[in-house]
Amino acid sequence: MSFIDRLFGSPTASVPAERPAAAVPIVPRSAGLSAINAMGGEVAAFNGLDDPRMLEFIRGGYGGLTQSGISVSTKAALKNTTVVRCVSLISFAIGTLPLHLRYKGTKEKADQHPLFRILHRRPNAWQTAFEFRSLMQQRALVDGDAYALIVRSGNRILQLVPIPTERVTPRQRSDWALDYEYRDGKGATRLLPQQEIFHLRYGLSEDGIRGLSLVKQAAEAIGLALQTERAAARLFRNGIMVGGMMSVKDRLSPEAFERLKAQMDEREGAEMAHKWIIGEEGLEAKPFSQSGRDNQAIEQRKHQIEEIARPFGVPRPLLGVDDTSWGSGIDVLGQFFVRYGLSPWFGSWEQAIERSLLTEAETELLEAKFNEGALLRGSMKDQADFFAKALGSGGHQPWMNYGEVRNIMDLPESEIAPNPLSNRSSGNEPSQPA
Repeated sequence: MSFIDRLFGSPTASVPAERPAAAVPIVPRSAGLSAINAMGGEVAAFNGLDDPRMLEFIRGGYGGLTQSGISVSTKAALKNTTVVRCVSLISFAIGTLPLHLRYKGTKEKADQHPLFRILHRRPNAWQTAFEFRSLMQQRALVDGDAYALIVRSGNRILQLVPIPTERVTPRQRSDWALDYEYRDGKGATRLLPQQEIFHLRYGLSEDGIRGLSLVKQAAEAIGLALQTERAAARLFRNGIMVGGMMSVKDRLSPEAFERLKAQMDEREGAEMAHKWIIGEEGLEAKPFSQSGRDNQAIEQRKHQIEEIARPFGVPRPLLGVDDTSWGSGIDVLGQFFVRYGLSPWFGSWEQAIERSLLTEAETELLEAKFNEGALLRGSMKDQADFFAKALGSGGHQPWMNYGEVRNIMDLPESEIAPNPLSNRSSGNEPSQPA
C-alpha cells in the first residue's frame, strides 16, 4: 500500500462509517508507518490533499518535531503549567469581565437589543457567558482562531454556538469575502458564508484571515520546558540519587561487585533517594553534594517559565515565581498586564462583534465594550485619594460629583447630601448656579 493510501485509505478499501476522514497520529519523524497504530495520543484528521493541515504536517509544522526533539501539539502544550496558567489567566479575565452592548458616546446599556442578553448572560442554551467567552478565548490563544456559528431567526440573533477550530477552514473568494468550510463529526462538509460565522482571531496573522497560534510560535520554548520536565520526572522514576558513594583502592571481588550492583538496582525510584549503600572490602564513604549540573537544571526550568510567558504578555508575579518581589509595585504590574496583555484582546473581541454581529446601521449607534475599569484601579488608598481630589478636597478644583464616583465604583444610586466643597448636586449632572 502506498503512502497516500495509508494516509487517506485505498479507493477499494472499505472505510468504517465513523471514520470517513483519514486519521494520522502525530508521531516522530524517525518513527516508521508501522508505529502509527502502536502509538497513542493526539490524532490529526486530514480531509484531502488540499487540506492546509496536510501541507503543515508534511513540512513538520503540525505536530512536527522541535529542536528539543518533541512534538508540541495543543494538548501537549497545555500539560505545561506555565502555558495553562497564561491561557487560564487571559481566558478567565475575558470571561469574567462584563461585556455590554451600549449606545455610542454614552454609557447607556442597549439592554433591549437581543444581542445584549447573548453577550452578557446567555450565548446559547447550555453555556453561560463566562463559559462561552473563556472557551473562545482559550481556542484563540492556543490555535490562533476561534469560531462560533451564528444562529438567526430572520435578522434576530438567537444563539452563538462554538465549533471546534480544527473543523473549520476559512477560504477567501474572488470578491474578497470569506467562506468557512465546516466538517462535522460524521465527515460531511458544509460551506458557510461569512455572515453565519463569528470569527475571533489573534491579531498577528500571515494572511490576514487566520491568526497565529501562540503555542506554535512558542513551540521551541514549550518543547524545551516539556523535555526538562520529563527529564526531572525520569530522574525521580528511574534515577539512583544516592547520598554518597563508595571507593576502594583495589579491585572488588566478583562476589562483592554483584552484591553492590544488586543494592543499586534495588534503589531505583524517588522513594529510595539519598539512601546510603552498604560497602565491603575496604569501600570508603564519600557523601555527595548538589552538583553544578543540578543547579543548572533548576535554573533552566525557572528560565523556561519566563520564556513561555513572554509571548502571552503575562508578568512574572502572576505566574507564582518565588523569587519575585511582592511589594507595592504589584498593583502597577497588574495594570501593566491589563494594558498590554488583555487590552489587545478587548479590542479584538469588540471589533469582531461589530463586524460579525451588528448590521451596518447598528454599528453607527451601538458598540460592544468590556468594563476593564475594575482591573485598572489601584489600591483602596490610591482610589480614596483620587476621588477625594476629584470631589474638591485639599483645595483642588472639583471635576466630579458623588453620583459620578458611585457610578465608577459600580455602586447603586443613593440620595446623598451635596458636596459642600464642589457645590455640585449628587446627581449625574452639575447643579445650576443659584
